[in-house]
Amino acid sequence: MRGEVAVLDREAAPAPSDAICIRTGQHLRRLRTRRGYSLDRLAKVSGVSRAMLGQIETGKSSPTLSILAKIAAALDVTCGSLIIEAEEPATVLLTRSASKTLSSSDGKFETRALFPYDGDRTVEFYELRLAPHHTERAEAHRNGTVENLVVAQGTVEVIVGKQPYILGEGDALVFEADVPHVYRNMTGSPATVYLVSTYRDVIHI
Repeated sequence: MRGEVAVLDREAAPAPSDAICIRTGQHLRRLRTRRGYSLDRLAKVSGVSRAMLGQIETGKSSPTLSILAKIAAALDVTCGSLIIEAEEPATVLLTRSASKTLSSSDGKFETRALFPYDGDRTVEFYELRLAPHHTERAEAHRNGTVENLVVAQGTVEVIVGKQPYILGEGDALVFEADVPHVYRNMTGSPATVYLVSTYRDVIHI
């Protein structure tokens, strides 16, 4: 509804992480079957194990951004479009307490979406948090994907393909993300990076 402000807090949306897992799984299953893919076929194309795909589809596992990127690339969609919620109003307040955060299994890398998942966008905005000295590897995204990032805290090395770049606080980097890339926290303190992913076109699903 235009002009309406939605406040997403714990009372309005209890257990947001559980809800995200369930919605992600349901939507992934629908999208996979529309493509005519079996779990085995999607596992082969994406490089994500059949067991992991099954856990995601049943809502038993929360995928990291890296895993989402692999699945999205295999299905030729954006990461955000894999997670679809109810229709959002024009103005949305995303409180930190109700943030949609994806975390690696060891908790050393966190990704927080700074946009509502509506499944129909060409730009996505994330906050990345890296534990001290942590290295996070990302698979190649869809062709035409561009990442624009800025370091808000710490010193971070970004390796695009084989080319390394060292960024201090306030430094920014723009690169084509259709090649493997790496984020590495070079300090003994947590690092924070803000990332904007831009897609050449939006896939309607």
